[in-house]
Amino acid sequence: MTVNATFHDLKDKSVFITGGGSGIGADLTDGFLSQGAKVAFVGRSDATEFCDEMEAKHGVRPLFIQCDITDIPALKAAIQQSAEANGPITALVNNAANDKRHDTLEVDEEFWDWSIAINLKAYFFTCQEIIPGMQAAGGGSIINFTSISYMMGNAGYPIYTTSNSGLNGMTRSLAREFGPSKIRVNALAPGWVLTDKQKELWVTPEALEAHLERQCLKDTLDPSDIVGATLFLASGTSKMMTGQSLVVDGGVVTTG
Repeated sequence: MTVNATFHDLKDKSVFITGGGSGIGADLTDGFLSQGAKVAFVGRSDATEFCDEMEAKHGVRPLFIQCDITDIPALKAAIQQSAEANGPITALVNNAANDKRHDTLEVDEEFWDWSIAINLKAYFFTCQEIIPGMQAAGGGSIINFTSISYMMGNAGYPIYTTSNSGLNGMTRSLAREFGPSKIRVNALAPGWVLTDKQKELWVTPEALEAHLERQCLKDTLDPSDIVGATLFLASGTSKMMTGQSLVVDGGVVTTG
């Protein structure tokens, strides 16, 4: 991964990332470490090998805490552990999500609760746990990962797109509520990023060709393409930007 800019104020910043050991999250961890930040992340799967790789690359090891983000007490304990290890968390990246496909007419309450728990509820309670520390520290930046899926009105995963849309409402409300504490809250909406999971489950030559036809830029999106925008939102470079949704999708969704 190549980072094209240096954000000097991210050096030694305490950063917390959900799902920071795989997919886009792994590149985010790599990107923040490249800036000299102190990174802690949670994930369900063991990330020891990834942490070994990051330590070899950057000379510093990210703090990994194995945790299911739907277990809110465990999630909050992980946040507390991260703050104790790295200092008050002043940059939060709510990245972990699950876009498992589902049919509206077949969804039961158990699946609804599971999907909402991952894609919306955990985001809220992560913010809730971290915000007081940001207030005490004099400010911070929260980045909630959403998706262009709800903007496109995509079918095939309606609870996921419902959560995406809800995250934008939550982002705007938290930005308004905690702006006086100098806490900025923004959403970041990636397009179709070709993670290993996407390639394994859903990328076909036909689907990819159709999607690229809709993009203004005809290159596919790699996880590393999302890093720069995230670093920008975490940095004071974007100090007067809050309550916004930043789209990084190659130009599928165009606004204005």
